[in-house]
Amino acid sequence: MAKLTKRTVDAAEAQDKDYVIWDDELPGFGLRVFTSGKRSYLIQYRSAGRSRRYTIGQHGVWTPELARKEAKVQLGRVAQGDNPAEERQLDHKAITVKELCDLYLNDLKAGLILGKRGRPKKATTIVTDTGRIHRHILPLIGTRRVKDLVKADVNKVLKDIMAGKTRVSVKTKKLRGKAIVRGGVGTATRTVGLLGGILTHAVEAGIIETNPAHGIRKPKDRVRNRRLTEAEYRTLGGILRKAAEDERYQMTTDIIRQIALTGCRRSEMIKLRWAETDMEASCLRLVDSKEGASTRAIGLPVVEFFERRWTTEARTYVFRPDRAPCASPP
Repeated sequence: MAKLTKRTVDAAEAQDKDYVIWDDELPGFGLRVFTSGKRSYLIQYRSAGRSRRYTIGQHGVWTPELARKEAKVQLGRVAQGDNPAEERQLDHKAITVKELCDLYLNDLKAGLILGKRGRPKKATTIVTDTGRIHRHILPLIGTRRVKDLVKADVNKVLKDIMAGKTRVSVKTKKLRGKAIVRGGVGTATRTVGLLGGILTHAVEAGIIETNPAHGIRKPKDRVRNRRLTEAEYRTLGGILRKAAEDERYQMTTDIIRQIALTGCRRSEMIKLRWAETDMEASCLRLVDSKEGASTRAIGLPVVEFFERRWTTEARTYVFRPDRAPCASPP
């Protein structure tokens, strides 16, 4: 044993096996000399009945004097019941944002992540969320440890997406398919909203204690509240009538006309089932709209259209080719 000074450290020579030179003034403080000649400072202590070693750092980066000061700090923590070696091990095992996103997506696909009204997210929403994770969140902070994230990091993600830093052209699985990832204000707002949900999932799982996305000021997402004018509706009607002259576009024009008359979303009208039409009550009783079950009032022109269409054949969906006649509407 000897006091660890620059002279004793420089004089320490490599041997056939690693060995430790212990400091004779600070019990538990030592220098490990490796067979390679590398030397590092450490402390050794007991915790919960076990002997533990905590490496302070490599000689050259640390001087004997600085290493001694750090050893006193860590040994003081040990005296108060802390376990520096175990804390470092847990710190090294802390999951990254990518690993958290993988856990989130697995739970999402298993129906364990609930969306609006406490229901599992829809398949289309899962696809959208997956795209935002892989095209925006992971490229920006995927390698960061979740426990290290602070509000400034989330705010930077928001600004980077707004500035278009994640803009890219992505090849899809389709032949010659390509997806253009543009970023922008709307994408930034929705992506950071998703990131906040993922971090809430981390809080619930006990990975972190607080959500760094809480309180982030996001720009308002664009809300579409413009309606067509009477003249624009006339123009649309003229275009649809002309397009309907070609039988190839008949179903397409029918769908567009009913969207204009009902205010339904495109997917709601395309996937509309006869079981969701209630012509007697002049309404649509949608089972699986974006907000879940939903009742939509419809006017006489829409009711008459459905009645005419029913006279051919009512299959599962309203907008599918019909062939054989059917008796009466539901």
